[in-house]
Amino acid sequence: MAGKTALEHITEAHNQWTQSHPDGFVATPVKTGSDPSSVNLMEWSCYIPGKAGTDWEGASYPITMLFSEDYPNKPPTCKFPEGFFHPNVYPSGMISIDILDEDREWDPDLTIEEILSSIQDFLHNPNPYDPTQDAYYIFSRDQDAYKRVRQQVEYYASLPPP
Repeated sequence: MAGKTALEHITEAHNQWTQSHPDGFVATPVKTGSDPSSVNLMEWSCYIPGKAGTDWEGASYPITMLFSEDYPNKPPTCKFPEGFFHPNVYPSGMISIDILDEDREWDPDLTIEEILSSIQDFLHNPNPYDPTQDAYYIFSRDQDAYKRVRQQVEYYASLPPP
């Protein structure tokens, strides 16, 4: 049964993450009720820190990770909040990165740590060949106008820690 296979893989990924993950990163299944043990393993709330020495440093960025019944054969869907400003993030928040595209570089053996670390790297290394919104044109033509990144950093840095 595909659902059972997906849940087994997600449970294993959760156990692996719980035992060891990079400092500053958060990835946890979403709680489904008042009971702390009631979680939806198919939806995770994640936070990635901006990488030191980049424009993104100084804040943690929320990502929703949604797994399908076809995981790990299909990648999870990863989303920043709607309106997130980045050349490779759609206005809806959907992240366009090759490792999350089943027709490009998705590998069923990728770990949650590898996915989130790749997203962290992609923040300051946008893909010029896969622009999803005006942020790419701003980034490529007018680095000063890219100051919206700093405004975004300030906004997310002002939120309570995850």
